[in-house]
Amino acid sequence: MIENFYQYCRHCTGATIRTPDATRAGESAVIDKLEMFIALAQERHFGRAAEECGVTQPTLSAGLKQLEDQLGVMLVWRGSRFRGLTPEGQRVLEWARRIVGDARAMREEMRTARQGLSGNVRLAVIPTALTMAERLTTPFRRRHPNVRFTIYARSSIEILAMLENLEIEAGVTYLDNEPLGRVASVPLYRERYMLLARADDPLAARGSIGWAEVARLPLALLTPDMQNRRIMNQHFAEVGHVAEPLLEASSVIILASQVLSGEMCTILPSKLAALFLRMGGLAAIPVVAPEAEHQVGLVAPHRDPSTPVIAALLEEARRVAEEPAG
Repeated sequence: MIENFYQYCRHCTGATIRTPDATRAGESAVIDKLEMFIALAQERHFGRAAEECGVTQPTLSAGLKQLEDQLGVMLVWRGSRFRGLTPEGQRVLEWARRIVGDARAMREEMRTARQGLSGNVRLAVIPTALTMAERLTTPFRRRHPNVRFTIYARSSIEILAMLENLEIEAGVTYLDNEPLGRVASVPLYRERYMLLARADDPLAARGSIGWAEVARLPLALLTPDMQNRRIMNQHFAEVGHVAEPLLEASSVIILASQVLSGEMCTILPSKLAALFLRMGGLAAIPVVAPEAEHQVGLVAPHRDPSTPVIAALLEEARRVAEEPAG
C-alpha cells in the first residue's frame, strides 16, 4: 500500500511528461478516476455511479481498473454486481476524498481570486432547523450576490455522510448528543422544546407540561432515523416512559397538519413552533421536567485553509449566532 497517496498522484500525472498541457491532462485524469471511485463507494452500484459521473458504465469500469493497476491493489470486490470495497479500497477511499476535496478547494480559490465569491453552495439542514437556513443564507446572499444555494432537508446522519462524500459543502445539524467526526463547526442556537396543540385544546391554557405527561398524550413525532426523535426518546426515558406515537413522519409539515386536525399533539423546537403559531389555531406549551436543550450549528469539512466560500459562510454563522434571540 502506498504510504503517501499524493506521491501516487504526482506519479500518475507522469514523471516523464514534459509539457504543461499534458501534465494538466494527466492530473485531470487522476482526479476523474478518484471521482469515479468515490461515486461507486457512495452509490454501491456501477450503473448508478456511472450516471452520477456522467460517463458510460464501461468508461467507469475501465477507469477503476486503471486506478487499480496504477496502485497495484484491488479496490473493489467484483462479481455479477458490486460486492463492496476491499480493505485497501477502504483506505484509498479516505485518500480519494481528501485529494478530490483539496482539488475542488484549489479550483474554487483560484476562481474566487479571478471573480470574487461565486458558485453554488449545497447546504443540508435537519428538518427542525429549516428556519435557520433562511437566517443564514439571506444575509450571506446580500453580501455575496453571485453565490447561490441549494438546500436539502436531511437527517443528521445523512448530513455527515453527505459531507464525507463531498455531496454538500456545509450542513446545519446538532453539535451535541451524537459524534460529529472531523468537521469545522459554529454554534448557532440552543434548541428548546414545545408541545404543539390546537388553540382550543385544554392543554393550551397550561404554562408548562412535563415529559412524563407528554408521553401519555396522542402524539405525532418524527421518524426514529431523525436525531430530534432520538433526543425525544432520550428525554422520555429519563422520566421512565416510552412514547408510542400514533403517527410518525419525516416532515414537520405533516406533524403540524396532524395537530391542526385536533386529534394529536407534537413536540417541536421553539423556533420552529413559533413559525407554525403564525398560521393561527395553534398553541405552544413549554416542555419541562427536565427543561432540555441541545446545541444546533453549522458544520463544514475540516480543511486548513477553508475554501473562500466556506470561510465566508462560517463567518456569517458567527454573526448570526451573535444576534439577539428572536
